[in-house]
Amino acid sequence: MSALDPTAIQRGLQSIPEWKLEQHEIVRTFAFSDFVSAVRFVNRVAEKAEAEGHHPDIDIRYNKVRLALTSHDAKGLTEMDFNLARSCDATLKADQ
Repeated sequence: MSALDPTAIQRGLQSIPEWKLEQHEIVRTFAFSDFVSAVRFVNRVAEKAEAEGHHPDIDIRYNKVRLALTSHDAKGLTEMDFNLARSCDATLKADQ
């Protein structure tokens, strides 16, 4: 899969408004009521990421989870990153 051009990246960001572009990654921080809820979310994201064969960088800080997505092999963002971001957003909505 090849890296997206800047126009395609901006279009992709419109479909995931909570995510932000930082250098060559898309990132989002999710907040939860406590540590256990944050870890549960991370476990669900891990299952989806493993099924898709595309893995985010994950940072857990007590009740906050920061996800960062990029396609290292493509040296930039690809559709896989945006698909996984939408999947993570759907995971959050399913939990609420």
